[in-house]
Amino acid sequence: MRASPRTPAGAHAQPCPRTPARFGRACRLLLAAALLAGCGGSSTGADDRGPAPEPSSPEETCAALISYWAQEALTGGRWAGLDWEQKGLSNQQLAIHDQIVAAAHAERRRRGTEAAKELIKRQAKHRCAAERGATGSSENWRSRP
Repeated sequence: MRASPRTPAGAHAQPCPRTPARFGRACRLLLAAALLAGCGGSSTGADDRGPAPEPSSPEETCAALISYWAQEALTGGRWAGLDWEQKGLSNQQLAIHDQIVAAAHAERRRRGTEAAKELIKRQAKHRCAAERGATGSSENWRSRP
């Protein structure tokens, strides 16, 4: 065999035996190491990610969806042109969204974009709370008995 640049002169490079048993052991070792690394926490034993978030209420989900999509529509965001289903809105939420976007455009003309974004957040929170999440108009949003 020819010496490689990493092999000292005069020494013969020995090929690494590639047997199925050795390969299987190496794979199991790597898998075990990956699993242990994924399961390990911090050295203090505390979860570095913090507490799990509380589940959102229908009102919070509604307000978050409408606020996000109304701001996208106001600023001409990349995804503003998606339809209501692609945005995850119920029919009732879409109606609220459209009304809030119209009000936000008027607010932006009067007081600027930041004022319009604040109006969106306030109105989405208020309207979604008043209409209990506005989930009743689409089958996929109805709660199960």
